[in-house]
Amino acid sequence: MLKRLSFPALAGAALLALTACEKKQEQAAPPPQQVGYVVLHTQTVPLRAELAGRTSAYRVSDVRPQVAGIIQKRLFEEGAMVQAGQLLYQIDPAPYEAAYEQAQGTLANAEANLISLKSKAERYGELVKVEGVSKQDYDDARAAYQQGQATIIADKAAVRAAKVNLDYTRITAPISGRIGRSSITEGALVTADQTTALATITQLDPIYVDITQSSMEMTSLKRRLVSGGLGKADAQVTLKLEDGTAYATPGTLKFAEVSVDQESGAVTLRAMFPNPQEMLLPGMYVRTMVEQGVMSDAILAPQQGVSRNPKSEPIALVVTADNKVEQRPLTVDRTVGDKWLVTSGLKDGDRLIVEGSLKVKAGQTVTPVEVDLSAKPAATPAGGK
Repeated sequence: MLKRLSFPALAGAALLALTACEKKQEQAAPPPQQVGYVVLHTQTVPLRAELAGRTSAYRVSDVRPQVAGIIQKRLFEEGAMVQAGQLLYQIDPAPYEAAYEQAQGTLANAEANLISLKSKAERYGELVKVEGVSKQDYDDARAAYQQGQATIIADKAAVRAAKVNLDYTRITAPISGRIGRSSITEGALVTADQTTALATITQLDPIYVDITQSSMEMTSLKRRLVSGGLGKADAQVTLKLEDGTAYATPGTLKFAEVSVDQESGAVTLRAMFPNPQEMLLPGMYVRTMVEQGVMSDAILAPQQGVSRNPKSEPIALVVTADNKVEQRPLTVDRTVGDKWLVTSGLKDGDRLIVEGSLKVKAGQTVTPVEVDLSAKPAATPAGGK
């Protein structure tokens, strides 16, 4: 026959069983999830923009004849370096030498005739005082002398013009640079008004790089400079060649166009680069890194610490003072190396979770461990802006 238990006994047994179950659950509860974090600090960050550009020659000069004639000699090697003033072509000078000598002879004749005219005018000047000649005769002699002086001035100008034309038979390099192929050979007839250049000289050192930037980006940059959010940069520009290799020598930003291209909505910036080895040739496509400004008190967050929510908005997880996970919405400006430039959402001293973020959620207590990312390879960014 079963013995019945009283109600107090049953209640005590149930309480003992519940207490034992709770102790068992407490003993079986896992420890807080371990996460790796880095401490963020403000720093001064130079802002750079990667922009497309094309090279253009520093100087280009077409070699053209200024007088007509037959080319006697070509005095340069195609593709060679030439210096300003170097003789390139010789036009047959014979007709121009004859014209120069004729002009000299005409001048000499006028100078000799002037002596007689001067003496006559002086003599008539004395005779008119004693009424030895009429005043009209004196006036005529004086006018003839003045006409002789004017003739000499004109003849001297003709001599100079003939000398200039004679000098133009020697076609020289207007600038220093590398000369291209010749469009004519010895024996060819050239004229002063021909449209075809004899050759073209290009100065390659230094060389220009014309860079295009959208007007919207430039306006935003100027606004931030005016508001004091950015400090001025040194206007230094670096270059990447078509194959992705870096150009060794930095350039300098010279100026920006004062108008916007109506078709592309872009503004052209011009930079100048040293080019002593002539590695850069006109017309090459390049990528440039342009210093746009300097941001003080900037926060750079490792890319592995920034992710995206379902709306593709940047977010980050940080560890609070009581070791709990807190989710922060972010505003990011751009990537700087392997980090995001964060303009809002993070502050100096924040502990940003960079390892184990997929295993935790907001409000969860964690065990934070500081990690050193400098010895680890850069992670792929969670998303672009």
